[in-house]
Amino acid sequence: MVSGSAASPGAAGVADSAASTRQVSELLLISVAALAAAGDTEKACRIAGQACVALRTADPTAARRFDALLHRMTPALSW
Repeated sequence: MVSGSAASPGAAGVADSAASTRQVSELLLISVAALAAAGDTEKACRIAGQACVALRTADPTAARRFDALLHRMTPALSW
């Protein structure tokens, strides 16, 4: 027999999923900023843009953080 929490996410599963999304978003944000600081600003901007689009509906707050980072990094681009 499968327990209710294993068969469907329920409220606790949704909260865990949202917390996981926030944690992964924070790690990616830190990583993208570090990539830009290491000199690969173009790649960092591309990743930040993709993260912003991917998170737009799932986590709009995280999407705005990537958008803000992207706008801070773009002046450093040489093209």
